[in-house]
Amino acid sequence: MAVSPDRETIGYIYAPIQERLARVEGRLRDMANVNFPFLSDLLSHVYCSSGKRMRPAITLLASGFHSHDELKSEIMATAIELLHIATLIHDDTVDESDFRRGRTTISSMYGKDIAVLVGDYIFASSATLVCDIGHIGVIRKFSETIMDLSNGELRERISTYDPEQSLDDYYTRIYSKTASLFAVSGESAATISGAPDEHVAALREYSYELGMAFQIVDDILDFEGDPEEFGKPVGSDLAHGIMTLPTFIALERSNGSNPVKSFFEDRHNDKLLAEAVEMIRQPEIMSEAYSEASRRCDIAHQALKSIPRSPSRDSLELLLDYVVRRRW
Repeated sequence: MAVSPDRETIGYIYAPIQERLARVEGRLRDMANVNFPFLSDLLSHVYCSSGKRMRPAITLLASGFHSHDELKSEIMATAIELLHIATLIHDDTVDESDFRRGRTTISSMYGKDIAVLVGDYIFASSATLVCDIGHIGVIRKFSETIMDLSNGELRERISTYDPEQSLDDYYTRIYSKTASLFAVSGESAATISGAPDEHVAALREYSYELGMAFQIVDDILDFEGDPEEFGKPVGSDLAHGIMTLPTFIALERSNGSNPVKSFFEDRHNDKLLAEAVEMIRQPEIMSEAYSEASRRCDIAHQALKSIPRSPSRDSLELLLDYVVRRRW
């Protein structure tokens, strides 16, 4: 099977941490070996995914500027990925998704009850790992991030099919549901590595802005990405009543016409949905949304300038360009 350009790029970016990331992967595989074959099979199914492991990669890269006990940052990277996996299981369950990146979801295989319980198990596993690090400040930040993630999902659920929400509402939501986990990835790693306060702050800002850009591009790809690569049909978020940055930009440019509101009022009308998607997919709207993602990456790049150049910093900078240009 040919390796996709995206995977080749990621492999190059992750070069300074390949061995450490492999140890994180090994730890995930080991954690699937529990004394309960049914649960073990389910954990293996979700832990051995084809994801990019971007959040644990950020953790390992952000820890690479100062000498420290690397086992601790690898444990943190594993906990970060476990937390991410748990949120995906819960998201897929609520969204009633049958597939995630080409793999059958637990909820579609065994039902919602089993999926929620497995997600809860993995949430608890991530928290247990963080406790092993023994840093109360990191434990607290990690716990706050779990609260942020839940906050973001709740905000998204209660705002569906609401055309009156604001752009500020959107940014608050994507911080909670996405950027908060990116932010704790960079901040916790810097803290564990013994970085000075100014470097901890810089790596948090970098990771936060990268996370915001990542979600913005995710929302753009919902309209212009390849459905087979991205794993869902074009306009899927809008079809589920979720307003994202391209939608806000389109409505601002619409001169009073509001096909999105018309669809939200008649949400089973495929014709109205198609009209709304067509309005949003215009090249100038996609370009403006990409500009916002790029602006966020520029801020992140500026934050890194306070940190001495190294292979880790080079990779973090390359990751900014990758996030804007990725196709899935």
